Amino acid sequence: MSGPSTVRVRLPTHLRTLVRIDGEVRLEVAGPLTTRSVLDALEARYPGLRGTIRDAATLERRPFVRFFACEEDLSLEPPDAPLPAAVGTGAEPLLIVGAMAGG
Repeated sequence: MSGPSTVRVRLPTHLRTLVRIDGEVRLEVAGPLTTRSVLDALEARYPGLRGTIRDAATLERRPFVRFFACEEDLSLEPPDAPLPAAVGTGAEPLLIVGAMAGG
């Protein structure tokens, strides 16, 4: 997709609380629809999220943050890989999830 897309993003509760968001976020994303472009738009709209989902200096995904869309784990995909078309149409959200670890 090359035109603006309205993307739905679901954040974990602690990040919604941090920037005082209720529920799902809807963002206008211009240009190619990628994880990078969605995160750029999300951080531009909510500057308090900078450094929480991806490292502020390197822009790499934080280790315990995962990305899902259309029942697929997109966490290890390159940040400029295209997102599924259903995300770009708003039919499916991009889920940002805090991974669990333990032993």
